[in-house]
Amino acid sequence: MGEVFDYIIVGAGSAGCVLANRLSAGGGCSVLLLEAGGRDRNPWIHIPVGYFKTMHNPATDWCHVTEPDPGINGRRMKWPRGKVLGGSSSINGLLYIRGHRADYDAWAAAGNPGWSYREVLPLFKRAEDQQRGADEFHGRGGPLKVSDMRIQREICGAYIRAAGEAGIAPNDDFNGAVQEGAGYFQLTAHRGLRWSAARGYLRPALKRGNLTVRTRALAHRVTVTDGRAAAVEFSAKGGGLRRAACRREIILAAGAVNSPQLLQLSGIGDGAHLQNLNIAVARHLPGVGGNLQDHLQIRAVYKSSRPTLNNEVHNPLKKIRIGLQYLVLRGGPMTMGASQVCVFARSDGSLTRPDIQFHFQPLSSDSPGEGLHKFAAFTSSVCQLRPRSRGCIKIKSVDAAAHPAIFPNYLSDAEDRRVTVAGMRVSRRIMRARAIRDYAVRELLPGAQLQSDAELLQHARETGTTIYHPVGTCMMGPAGDRRAVVDARLRVHGITGLRVADASIMPAIPSGNTNAPVIMIAEKAAEMVAEDNR
Repeated sequence: MGEVFDYIIVGAGSAGCVLANRLSAGGGCSVLLLEAGGRDRNPWIHIPVGYFKTMHNPATDWCHVTEPDPGINGRRMKWPRGKVLGGSSSINGLLYIRGHRADYDAWAAAGNPGWSYREVLPLFKRAEDQQRGADEFHGRGGPLKVSDMRIQREICGAYIRAAGEAGIAPNDDFNGAVQEGAGYFQLTAHRGLRWSAARGYLRPALKRGNLTVRTRALAHRVTVTDGRAAAVEFSAKGGGLRRAACRREIILAAGAVNSPQLLQLSGIGDGAHLQNLNIAVARHLPGVGGNLQDHLQIRAVYKSSRPTLNNEVHNPLKKIRIGLQYLVLRGGPMTMGASQVCVFARSDGSLTRPDIQFHFQPLSSDSPGEGLHKFAAFTSSVCQLRPRSRGCIKIKSVDAAAHPAIFPNYLSDAEDRRVTVAGMRVSRRIMRARAIRDYAVRELLPGAQLQSDAELLQHARETGTTIYHPVGTCMMGPAGDRRAVVDARLRVHGITGLRVADASIMPAIPSGNTNAPVIMIAEKAAEMVAEDNR
């Protein structure tokens, strides 16, 4: 029969670590946390710039690849997702952005009471240990360290001034009263070290006797008996299939790819698709795996008239200096997140809030993990914040170790194509500003020869890449919405004792980076689980 626990959490990523901490607090119940990856012992996980080493690395990354996508000229795209304690918070770019307040008000208005900005703001604050201190929008003393950049490059300041000349005002707090503007990102870091969910939430809880953590434990399915989630079957690192039974609730926190996969493997999803794979249908929920959304980034790369980080990395003496700066002072380029400067802007002046976001880097590369270019250059990428295109995720096999099919359907909506091109034009407007003009020798990407909307759109199709924000595949919504998988309390429709709490429950993608919202979702889920099991 296996072991029995009060709560079983599948996935020790950003959400799973929060849930493990909050549900095991007080010692009144037993909690099992299952993680398919290993411990977070790789030193590159804890060095902020280490994402260059951990993305696309099968030791820490699921290494998902999408199906050929017509919207990006039939290309397949690598989709990094963390496969290690801390999940994607252990391999991401550390950027701390919550999204726009209107995002959460829209979630609530869509039939999800309790999810308005006014109601979720206290959860963001509860999670946060803000370096700048507590105020109306920020918290102090929470498990998640949030800090300012430890390094600021001259060219980054020039880019912020250039945005100002282009009509985008400075902003030193994108998570405060106003999102729009240009300024430096804050990071989930502390004293030069990455502060993942595993570091902030899970590590303090590991000493609790009522919390059991199993790594190298791949969940195969949730067994459903008489409409109730009864147990989780998983393969352990020693080999063989094991079973853990649950007294109260099973909570899936495996992320936007793996949570819908596990539901489908468990017989919860589109009945026809499951029957084609000879999976017994426990609950027909056609929305499982649907509503997939992601931010597609279009990079602009400029050859620079002045040295950038590219030059330092390829100079042996300067490279040694970078290492010493980090070892001795916990400073320098190795403390950098994936981007340094953030810009939230409107592609159209008639809009009431930003619909595009820029990530600026004083470096350039073809993609993370492939090394920097050997010439001086910098990068400014733009993404549409609220894409209308929707994709899906479908299992291809009853084998839990087989990756599901991922269909992003990028740029399938006409409005997404329009905003993407408009964003590229705003990018050029910033780069024409006097403050940055002297740095830019030549536009390498897209290339000055591309001028028409059709040419720019074609470039986006040929070169656009994920910015690592997949969400929405176990959509939250009322039972009357056939796309909905969970209700406003994150309970799977039609199944007792089963919830989903991760990026997959988002009805619509937030206007910005997604890790901070996932932490908030898990905080709220833990609160609701505790309330419902008193």
